[in-house]
Amino acid sequence: MKKFVLVFVAALALLTIIISALNIFIIEKTSSYIDFEKKQYDCILVLGAGLRADGTPSDMLADRLSLAISLYKLGYSDIVLLSGDRSGEEYDEVSAMKAYCVDNGVPEENILCDNIGYSTFESIYNTKSFKEFEKILIVTQGYHLHRALYIARKMDIEAYGAASDPREYRGQIVRDVRESFARIKDFFKLMIYD
Repeated sequence: MKKFVLVFVAALALLTIIISALNIFIIEKTSSYIDFEKKQYDCILVLGAGLRADGTPSDMLADRLSLAISLYKLGYSDIVLLSGDRSGEEYDEVSAMKAYCVDNGVPEENILCDNIGYSTFESIYNTKSFKEFEKILIVTQGYHLHRALYIARKMDIEAYGAASDPREYRGQIVRDVRESFARIKDFFKLMIYD
């Protein structure tokens, strides 16, 4: 029994080291790209972040959209690309995102929608289908930005990031833990990405 406990503790310690090392690697690899100094981008990509029960953007998503709208109005790009989950008539993240942008002054013709952005990986992958988007500005919260940038750059997209963190969000500790595992998942997923 003692030997089993020692092996279990050693395995747990090794797993912790691997998870920590890969997270540090991804954060270090992408930190210099969290920079949206005045450049011209092919699009501003907004990643989905859930809806309220009434179908309007969650606080996190509203903050992402507000920052993207500000960047659009400042001339960072002529196109806002919205990527999120439209899993049915009852749940349509992208339509809510689009309505928010239009209500806040972005012309409909300057908005593109990706309705099958069910995950960060898929949202970035789907962006590649727009061949004209070689240099993009990704808008999401800071804790999430490192993974999005890592995925984009591994997919040969010249991506930069704008962190939307105007306030604290409830449940952030849980999101941080989840994100640390999501980084690992996408790190290995990118190893077999074609």
